Amino acid sequence: MDLNATVPTVVNPGVPHSNETSYEAALPVRPVRDPGEVLFEIGLWLSGLDGFLCNWDRISRDAQRNGKAEASWAKEFRLTYAALILCSNLNYELRKGLSNGGPHGGFTTEDCDAFVLELRELIVLNRNLIDSTSHKFESWKAWNQLLADKLRKLPTAAKFTREWGNDGLNHLPEDLKHLLANKTLSFSDRADLTEVLARFAIIIRSLNVIGAMLRNDEPLKTSVLIFSKVHEKSQDLIGFINNRLTRFQDESAELFGQLDGASYTASLELKKVYQQELTGLVGIRPAPSIHARVETAYASLNDSFEQILAGFARLVDPDVIVTDLFPGIQLKTERSLTLRRYLWKTLKAVQAAEVDPQKELVDAARKELTAFTNDAATFLFFKDQETLERFTEEVFATSDKTDLVPILHRFGAFLETLFGLVNMRTVLAPYPFVDGKN
Repeated sequence: MDLNATVPTVVNPGVPHSNETSYEAALPVRPVRDPGEVLFEIGLWLSGLDGFLCNWDRISRDAQRNGKAEASWAKEFRLTYAALILCSNLNYELRKGLSNGGPHGGFTTEDCDAFVLELRELIVLNRNLIDSTSHKFESWKAWNQLLADKLRKLPTAAKFTREWGNDGLNHLPEDLKHLLANKTLSFSDRADLTEVLARFAIIIRSLNVIGAMLRNDEPLKTSVLIFSKVHEKSQDLIGFINNRLTRFQDESAELFGQLDGASYTASLELKKVYQQELTGLVGIRPAPSIHARVETAYASLNDSFEQILAGFARLVDPDVIVTDLFPGIQLKTERSLTLRRYLWKTLKAVQAAEVDPQKELVDAARKELTAFTNDAATFLFFKDQETLERFTEEVFATSDKTDLVPILHRFGAFLETLFGLVNMRTVLAPYPFVDGKN
């Protein structure tokens, strides 16, 4: 779905609001959240917008328009507009929270009013650019530079951005905070570990915003902005770790191995996500394609980074229960085990029916396939669910053996590949699959 179909129409007008104003009724009713959570999200979107403006040439890359003078950059204009509207509406939500509970973290309602006044000019200008007939590269480049420069110089916007990157330790699970106080670590090791974990915590908290967007079925193209900042922060973190490794005196130390593994894993995941899933995402129009890419990118980064943090926790305390740190890991593990078991049973039934397509074996394959689609197919990524549905329709619609065997052959190859991918999930590493058993 294109951005112009999902951009909110409500803009905070930048004046103080009483509880009786009609403007409040125009916004969707939602629970009042903790101001700290809203502050984090405002800072994240502003930081993400800045990151996107600095790296648009990588994330917006589209082979269909490279080098074409007549190519349109309207999607990029709409993306920045959507980000500004998001920030404005979050600011309104923050103001309501501060009005009810007083200042929070050095922010007051006066900051919120000042921020809206700062945004107003940018929103109006961005809207006019979208409505204009010129969306050429020169226009986009000029707007890109203007917006980036403005966001860095506007006092309240800069204050929100600084708040997002501060005190990453607050975003760590409580049990992990306690582990950092472990006196068995040397002072220098504890200082390095604290810095690494704090940076990872900010990245994971940022990814959680994308996870909420996926769960709530919100428009996902704007998540490009958050992914932009996640990439920037992750690269900075990898650089910090690599610099620390070069100064490490004992390369046989456990912390050295853990840091080295974290740097390697993070680099690998970043390359996979940003060179495959997210490249050209801004130019994609179909909503299912956007959902599939964002879901895959989010899961890859979030799962791998959580496992990295779990590895550091085990380094400090080998008896730590990882699921206490990240409860979501337990659910992912259970779902992955269930998915792997159903995939294996369905794969074997399909392969048996392909070799000997007699009625009993075909019926058995269809029975396993029905059980799989009813009980475990929702644990697949969205892009794999669509392929599974197409194969399922073909298997049930085809009765002639001559036509059915090639379908079963292709289906079997798909299931075998899918089984291998599921079996490679990080959460399944402690659960080897032997002789058809989890």
